[in-house]
Amino acid sequence: MLNRIVLIGRLTKDPELRYTPNGAAVASFSLAVDRSRKNAQGERETDFINVVAWQKLGELCANYLSKGKLAAVEGELHIRSFDGQDGQKRWITEVVADNVRFLSPKDGAGSGSVSTSTSPLGNEISFTDDDIPF
Repeated sequence: MLNRIVLIGRLTKDPELRYTPNGAAVASFSLAVDRSRKNAQGERETDFINVVAWQKLGELCANYLSKGKLAAVEGELHIRSFDGQDGQKRWITEVVADNVRFLSPKDGAGSGSVSTSTSPLGNEISFTDDDIPF
């Protein structure tokens, strides 16, 4: 069985870094990811996908990512449920990242990216929206 997801999108806000009671770092953020096809009105729709990064990866995301930055995320899709205060069951869908590639240029510097991963995504290539065929 395989549970892998790869996303490229822009952060909707700065990552939120927290620590568990036993000291594990966890960063959470949301990526805005455009769909590959246009809707009936000829417009692209966007999905907002929650991402969680743990330990050192979470700390790096909190330090190097910010609202509007472009990032590639690779990880597993997790779906969990809990009972809300009103007694209703709630569902949360999120990507637990094990690889994040920072695709936006460094602030105040020329181009470049910072990458952290447990497995490489591949070689970085440069492209513009005009290069994408859909």
